[in-house]
Amino acid sequence: MSTHHERFDEAKLFARKNHHCGFQFCPLCGKRLSKGAVEGSVRVYCPDPECGYVFYQNPIPAAGVILVENERVLMVKRAHPPKVGWWCIPAGFMEWHEHPSETATRELEEETGLKVEITSFFEVYSGTDDPRSNAVLMLYLGRIVGGEVRAADDALEVRWFHLDKPPDQIAFASHIQALADYNRRIRGRA
Repeated sequence: MSTHHERFDEAKLFARKNHHCGFQFCPLCGKRLSKGAVEGSVRVYCPDPECGYVFYQNPIPAAGVILVENERVLMVKRAHPPKVGWWCIPAGFMEWHEHPSETATRELEEETGLKVEITSFFEVYSGTDDPRSNAVLMLYLGRIVGGEVRAADDALEVRWFHLDKPPDQIAFASHIQALADYNRRIRGRA
């Protein structure tokens, strides 16, 4: 029996993502989709004028918390693809009913065991290096209000890293940029 990790083929996922998520048939009428210019972009659409379905491939919203104490940032080691064993800021995809700040605090608690209070909004990033989907990542700053540090859910490990010495393997470019932005804007360091 194969595991999810063994079936995770990054090259295939990037190819699928870059080819309209693999959609071939109209989800409304079942006809084979066509590809062409629609509203100034190349999209897949239903050629049946009675149907009119157009597939708009939009990024998925995600949110997380940059949690810093004593010049150290809390990061989690990824337990699931992509980038198993690489580090990231605690974050994840939004659920249908959530506000981004709720996603950020839920994800941080699920992955680290800590309860946090959002203190401010930090920044929005565009993530394109995840083979599953592009993301719009909204990051907040927060402070601990309860809980105990423990790796759970999507995390193999939770660790504090000094902001001057982040881990070598950070999973996503948007997280690398966020840490650089934090150092520049909050700490005044280049």
